[in-house]
Amino acid sequence: MGAAGAHAVLVGEALMRQPSPGRALAELRGQAGAAAPAPRVAIKVCGVTVPDDAAMVAAAGVDYVGLNCWPASRRHVVPDRLALLAGAARAARPEIAVVGLFVDAYVDEIAALHAAARFDVVQLHGDESVETCQAVRRRLGLPVWKAVAIAGADDVAGLRRWLEPGDAVDAILLDAPSAGRGGSGTRIDPALATAAVRAYPSARLVLAGGLDPDNVGAAIAEIRPWAVDVASGVELGPRLKDPERVRAFVAAVRAAEREAWPPAAVPVSLDP
Repeated sequence: MGAAGAHAVLVGEALMRQPSPGRALAELRGQAGAAAPAPRVAIKVCGVTVPDDAAMVAAAGVDYVGLNCWPASRRHVVPDRLALLAGAARAARPEIAVVGLFVDAYVDEIAALHAAARFDVVQLHGDESVETCQAVRRRLGLPVWKAVAIAGADDVAGLRRWLEPGDAVDAILLDAPSAGRGGSGTRIDPALATAAVRAYPSARLVLAGGLDPDNVGAAIAEIRPWAVDVASGVELGPRLKDPERVRAFVAAVRAAEREAWPPAAVPVSLDP
């Protein structure tokens, strides 16, 4: 960079869309140890409800921590506590990305909660339209993930409607159908998830639905998602995470990466 006459580089949205923003930034800056291959599968732990869990999840090496802003969820975080949880996660690991999860919320509501918590990603988990996703991206300037329930081949084919506009979503979360809008522990059909990854090889597809430390490695080997999302699979109870299970989940994902993508892999790109 210096040889080219530049003394600084400005990065923003492209950096935050990386599976591991902290690792990508380290590689860009040329820090010691950054030559190691970037993680191939990002990890999101969703449904965190208390500050100690937010800090623990971040310290475990998770890439994304999810805060549920849907009042009907048993993992709902009241607005007054969003900043507290986000702050606890960032204090433990500054590069972690905080995801705000919403279900059929108005754009103004999402913007108001973002002002308090400073989300890094917005996840829309309801019946939002393509236009709503675009509106959130324009209003907040944040990456948007859209959760889609996958029950059959038609749902896989229907993912195209989110991907074709090009400016609607940054990632799609593949989940099993459930009345609670995710977090039920119900597993997605791996054949359908695999079909989605193969049908949209350049898309960022997040695998969710019934993952836990015992099955996530096999799921990565079979499906090869961009990221994995877990909630009930690392819990002591509906609102509390189990530190041992969180650490075991992270270890299982990293072991599966080494098996699926050996160290000779191409380094992460900062292109959007």
